[in-house]
Amino acid sequence: MPWPIAQFNRVASRILFAKTETQSLNTGVFSLTMLGSGSGGNSALLATDHSRVLVDGGLSARQLAFRLAQCQVRPEQLDGVLLTHEHSDHVCGLEVLCRKFDVPIYCNALTAEAVRCGWLGRPAAAGNWRIFRTGSEFSICDITVQSFPVPHDAVDPVGFAFQAGSGSLGFITDLGYATKMLIERLRQVNMLVIETNHDEKLLQNDSHRPWPVKQRIKSQHGHLSNNAAASVIEQLLPGRIERVVLGHLSRDCNTPALASGAVRAQLERCGRTDVGLFCATQSEISSRFQVGETERGAFQPTFHNVFFEASGVAIRSA
Repeated sequence: MPWPIAQFNRVASRILFAKTETQSLNTGVFSLTMLGSGSGGNSALLATDHSRVLVDGGLSARQLAFRLAQCQVRPEQLDGVLLTHEHSDHVCGLEVLCRKFDVPIYCNALTAEAVRCGWLGRPAAAGNWRIFRTGSEFSICDITVQSFPVPHDAVDPVGFAFQAGSGSLGFITDLGYATKMLIERLRQVNMLVIETNHDEKLLQNDSHRPWPVKQRIKSQHGHLSNNAAASVIEQLLPGRIERVVLGHLSRDCNTPALASGAVRAQLERCGRTDVGLFCATQSEISSRFQVGETERGAFQPTFHNVFFEASGVAIRSA
């Protein structure tokens, strides 16, 4: 039995559930499920009728397999793992997962080098790598992926804009601020995953973090606060955005209530209470969110698919 699709009620900003059987027989679904998001690890599942792709693998391989099973997906069914950057809370389960199931890893060259250094001497270090250039556009089965740089203290961190059928999804976690180019890349997405890492007052008053760490978190290569994320969302409101998923909340310096409250207040000030809002958690998977509809039927690989998967070489920037 397919697991339910979560949809937002625009008026009340509540999640409603509809069984997949209610979809037209001629259409499929492009969906997002957050497998876990927070200080302790991050991973998300994108799925269509033809593809299943992870964004980051920052949970243990055991937890990734367990949470995928809750989505009725086996690790060997994955078409790839896309990496935003090399930090451990985004890659810690990747080595075991990819060694056991030979899952392709999609990332840029500097991120691959940094991850491989951490796996030095392990079999997965020479594994199934698919290298793209930051700023390039390519496809994994029927999901089009557009990559773009984000400011963060990693070697070459990226965000993504995904397109499949009628749905478009923006994915930005771990960034210090939103560049003008990033806003333009996300202008037409109808769903957004964005980090709300910390509440500024809680971070300021946190006694466990030394001052230099606080400064790094607040810097332009650190993390978005709740208010900073709300400002990014405000800039996207003139576009097509309908739903927002908040993620990567700090365990000590944020709460779902504070993150949701800051963003909801901004939406109310802008007169956009119709935008659906959901806060992802560390401990459990989210509902399955419908991003858009896709066409059913046999998938025909494009030249990009065939070339990229066969060669594993870098794609020229779009």
